[in-house]
Amino acid sequence: FLLDPATAYPVFAGYPQDSENKEYVLVNNKCQCVTVTSKFVPSKENPGEEILERNIRILVPLRARENISDPMSPLRTTFVYRMTELCKKCDPVEIELGGEIYQAQQSTSCNEPETCYTYNRDKCYTTTFPFLYHGKTTNVQAVLTPASCYAN
Repeated sequence: FLLDPATAYPVFAGYPQDSENKEYVLVNNKCQCVTVTSKFVPSKENPGEEILERNIRILVPLRARENISDPMSPLRTTFVYRMTELCKKCDPVEIELGGEIYQAQQSTSCNEPETCYTYNRDKCYTTTFPFLYHGKTTNVQAVLTPASCYAN
């Protein structure tokens, strides 16, 4: 996999004053199986000082397909992780400017499709496959994530 080391990407977060060595989740991207956390830890050089430690946890799914909705597509061999994409916030937020409320997005690349390395359990994925019955072949649609495709 590739973590895109050519550029450093800042990840900003606010912390309450009474952190008590608590770890905070900055990014939890289920689509690409990445979790970024951070916490304050004592500095090795100066134990009286705290430094911010970040941990990036990447789970590389076994037998991931190039097209996750197509079980016959070739296995994925390249996984690319860009912090700018992982940290983007596309849900619109309301901001007040000059006494008026506006809808704004915190990222500029929200219209690009997200590359998923595994199923996002909140989305419904389907595929079609040839089904042979009594000598006749028809294409049948199959659900790949039943829990998110069928309402309770």
